[in-house]
This record gives sequence, structure tokens and C-alpha cells, in this order.
Amino acid sequence: MPPPPARTPLWLIDVPVVLVAVVWGSSYLAAKELATGATVAALLVLRFAVAGVGTATFAGRDIARLGGRELRAGAGLGGILALVLLLETYGVVHTSATNAGLIISLTMIFTPLAESAVTRTRPTGAFVGAAALSVAGVALLTQGAGFTAPSAGDLLMLLAALVRTAYVMATSRLKAIRSAPSGALTAVQFAGATAVFAAVSAVTRTSPLSVAAGYTSAQWAGLLYLALACTLFAFFVQLWAVRRTSPSRVSLLLGTEPLWAAVIGIAAGGDRPGPLGLLGGALVLIGTTWGRTAVGRRPAPRPDRPAGPALPVQAAVNAGDSSRS
Repeated sequence: MPPPPARTPLWLIDVPVVLVAVVWGSSYLAAKELATGATVAALLVLRFAVAGVGTATFAGRDIARLGGRELRAGAGLGGILALVLLLETYGVVHTSATNAGLIISLTMIFTPLAESAVTRTRPTGAFVGAAALSVAGVALLTQGAGFTAPSAGDLLMLLAALVRTAYVMATSRLKAIRSAPSGALTAVQFAGATAVFAAVSAVTRTSPLSVAAGYTSAQWAGLLYLALACTLFAFFVQLWAVRRTSPSRVSLLLGTEPLWAAVIGIAAGGDRPGPLGLLGGALVLIGTTWGRTAVGRRPAPRPDRPAGPALPVQAAVNAGDSSRS
């Protein structure tokens, strides 16, 4: 009888997952350097067209096995995902990469609060404290240069965090997609999102082909980085890792994304948040980390009370994003 296959050491699983958090953290700066207010939709068409072809190639025959309900649910999720990405990308054009990465991390606070509202359960005192700390951190973060009104980009990122929460909740609760293959469902979502981006691009009269033709080699490298590293690579690693370790472990490692966004924004993007901004960023990181810990320690439901839906990994493993796809 042959010996059982050796288990993969945990650190060999953790390293690629942390690398996903790093590339996601860098995606805000990459998008900021590529996009302008006029080219956001065209950039997203190009990014998701490249990622969609790669995902469809990976999904292969599984796409043909999807039923009508699964296709409609996937396309609907793709529409919500498109709204998240539009808000995020327009937001990062009008704020710093550091602010963008830290504000969007509030999804990790908003999602359990939304779940509590839907399941009519009261969040723990520890989680409420973590949420308050995170909100206070965002308030200070957006005032790094002195007490002024938050920028339009800051408000767009906050709205993106709220819409991403709706996306995560929909992904976790839609019965039509629970048995759908992850790769096929992601390909359908990407197709739906690309259709929305194309429609917005047509309304704004910015042709993706014209934008692509005007890109320099460095800009093409940035686009491919967003499509291949921040989308395809991230999806494959999440799917691979969650099958070899626990969703909680993957989620915890991916939760370091805002830290990397801040580090990369300050070191490579030239962001200067100032003392108030640095304090606010630290509070956001502490609050979101505390919040994830509080959710993880939530007591199991009583036998006479059904459990609520399980929280997805970051922005749902089977969506291939964290909305960062």
C-alpha cells in the first residue's frame, strides 16, 4: 500500500496568499497611474476582457454546464461587481492610493453588520468597538492635511465599500449559485461586468480601442498587471489555497491588503498622509483586524436556532475578487 501523499507545509500555502494581498494592495496605485476621469470605464473594459478570456479558458466546459438560473445570477452579480469597480476606480482617481486601500477595507466591518441585520442577531460588544474604531480611523485618515471636507474620491471609496458589502452578501445568499463551479461562475460575472463597463464607456464616448492604442509600453504593462496579477492570479491562488487550508486562514491573510496599500502608497506613490492621517490609518488597521477576530470568535448558534449564512472569504472566494478582481 503506497504511503499517503505528504501534506503541503502551511507556509508554502500562506506565501502565495500573502502575495495576493500585496498585489491587491498595489492595485490602487496601479489603477491611479493608468486611469483618468474620462478613461475609467474604457480601462475596466480592457482589464476585464483580458481577465475574462483567461478565466473562460480555465473554466472550459464548466460554463456550458451552467443552468439558466445560474447564468442569470452570475450576470446579476457581475452587474454589482461592475458598480463596485467603477466606484473604486473613479474614487482612486480623486484620492490617494493609501486612502483608497484603507477606506475600502471597511467592507470587513460593514459585512458582518449587514449579516447581523439580515439574520436579526446582535453584534458583540467587541465588534461594535472595532467598528467604531475603524470609522474614527477613516475620519482621521481623510483629514491628514487638516480638518476639511472629505474629497470626492474618499466618498466614492466609502460608497464602494457599501456596495461591495451588498455584493458579498448577495454572493453568500444566492441559492442559485451554491452548486455552481467557481471558475465558470467567475467567468460569467466577468462577462456581465464587462458588458456594464462597455455600456458606460459608450455613454462617456471613450472607446476602449482608442485608449488601448494610446497606451505606452509601460501603461500596457500596468494594464496586464491589473488583469493578470490582480485578477487571474488572485483568483487561482484563492481557489487553490482555500482547498488546502481553512477559509478563515485565507481570509485573515488577505485581510492584510490595506496594510500593503498604505505601505505601497507611501513608499512608491509619494502619499503623505500627515500625522492625523497616519494615526487614522493605524486605527483602521487595528479596527478591521479586531473586527475580523471578533467575528471569528462569535459563539456557535444554539441547536434550536439556525445559523446565518457563512461569511465568504474576503470578497467571496468563488468570485475571484474581493472585488479586487
